[in-house]
Amino acid sequence: MTSARSQTTPSSPAHNLVIPPVLHSPPSLSNLNDHQFNAGNLSVTTPGLESSASSVTNLDLNDGILVHEVDPEVDTTHSEDTTAVGQIDDVADEESRKNLRDHLRRTLSVQREKSDSKRKTEELLEISSVSLDTTLEGYRPREYFVLTDAGKPVFASRPDGQDIENLSSIMGIVQALLSVFLDDGDKLRCINAGRLRITFLLRSPLYYVCASSWGEPESVTRSHLEYLHLQILSIVTASQLRRIFERRTNFDLRRLLDGSEPFLFSLLGRMELDLAMATSSLNCLQLDQGLRARVAEALVPTSKMKDTLYIILVARGQVITLVRPKKHSIHPADIHILVNTVYSPSIVNSPASASWIPVCLPKFNPAGFVNAYITFLHRPDADQKYHHRTKRESNESADTTGTSHVAENSQAATLRHTPRLIEDSGIGLVCISGGGEFETVRVWCDIVTQKLNDDGSLDALARAVESGKTSYFASQLGIPGLRHFVYKSRSHVQITLPAFEEPYDTLDAKRRIVTLYQTVHDAIHAKSGQTGNLKLQYIRTEKEIVMGWITQPFELYVVLSPRLPKAAVINAANAVTRWVKKQEGQLFLRDAPVF
Repeated sequence: MTSARSQTTPSSPAHNLVIPPVLHSPPSLSNLNDHQFNAGNLSVTTPGLESSASSVTNLDLNDGILVHEVDPEVDTTHSEDTTAVGQIDDVADEESRKNLRDHLRRTLSVQREKSDSKRKTEELLEISSVSLDTTLEGYRPREYFVLTDAGKPVFASRPDGQDIENLSSIMGIVQALLSVFLDDGDKLRCINAGRLRITFLLRSPLYYVCASSWGEPESVTRSHLEYLHLQILSIVTASQLRRIFERRTNFDLRRLLDGSEPFLFSLLGRMELDLAMATSSLNCLQLDQGLRARVAEALVPTSKMKDTLYIILVARGQVITLVRPKKHSIHPADIHILVNTVYSPSIVNSPASASWIPVCLPKFNPAGFVNAYITFLHRPDADQKYHHRTKRESNESADTTGTSHVAENSQAATLRHTPRLIEDSGIGLVCISGGGEFETVRVWCDIVTQKLNDDGSLDALARAVESGKTSYFASQLGIPGLRHFVYKSRSHVQITLPAFEEPYDTLDAKRRIVTLYQTVHDAIHAKSGQTGNLKLQYIRTEKEIVMGWITQPFELYVVLSPRLPKAAVINAANAVTRWVKKQEGQLFLRDAPVF
């Protein structure tokens, strides 16, 4: 069991180290040992590098399209409201609370002594540890719970009707656990029980819980809970929540969120494999630079649309282009919330030609709503939908071979059906406005659609999307041993990555490699209590080598054959960076027009 107080670690001072433009082999990696993974308990132990401090803190945060995400401190609970209100009669009486508090204190005192002893040993050995267990019998669905600080259930990712009687008891126990720590001026971050980790996030008046046995770092599930919180704020603003619970501490929030479950389940499905969300960045659609520029110019609003904030064109769940006001960036988290909303079943399957919905962008203004006009300019015809659906169903059938049979719940069903909605939805246009000029926005969108049709841009865009030219595979790069990679441009706050292919073409294989990426990313950025950031992280499993490398302009995570020597790994990493630099105009959204 880990609390915020027990996990406080000294921060390491940053050093201004010069990073060479390319990563050379020896001696830069000569002190990195190969760490073999056994089939039982898969763990990684990475020795300390020549410097454990990050050398990339001097990034120029100029006026870009996206807001730069600053890595938070390890203990993010400083922003959480520590006031716990409300009582649960069956678990929160004074005698029960006293017994629970005494038991937790005894348990924590033992755990803290063990943790302190282990930390001292690690400091003497100068090692930074990450661990991962991929020997699971399949990947059981993570479970997510949301409750109020009075213990009232708000949301649960369990199937409808399953363990409904126990849900209130679970919520009551969680509320009692958290309130015990709050009463002592502490915060409960997570509970580790074998390979099961239960992570807690407090955003008063709501508490968020995630139970996962995937072996990912704590920071990953904590990030999921943060996104879940943002999605709820997009429906009910922070100021509304505060006013409601100030008046009635036992308010049942499910009444206000009724009908919003598909948004939440869709978000949970996306977070499983979405590496853009995991890296706080944006993954744009690969597209010819000239075509992207022509489309973007057509989207610049007229002077009549005074309250327009953002105009976003999307396809296959990715951003094609984005038009924004001058000197006004948008946070990647707000884009992820918007895209998740756009591709919800109620929007995509709506018979209406357009939807006009209020939505809160929490990173832009958590206290108010903006209006989103959503319309799809082009949809695949019936034959194309049938072809894509048949191909997907064949792949889904292959994915289930050899995996454990876990009862499908609402979350799993959404994960399975969301790709269909995304691929079959076509090209969508989203106009975010601070006002309510629906007719003005509708007329403008009709004019834009006609303009794109007249100059052939819409047809060219549709052909690129439907032909598969907007994605690529790692095998096309022709780099020996390369299986997959994720490249993040730190100046653009965007990533690019190839589509998954063999041996990562099944669902469980994708989950496993994404978890490995998250583990390396967590170790490099010291997100889960490590003593300092790293420039490099190199791990070897029985199936692959995974290396993370961070410099001032970019971050790179590569997956390669386990038989490659270190020199070949370094050469492959350099080859990927050269290829991305050459293709940068197609892979990233750059110099989008402003108004």
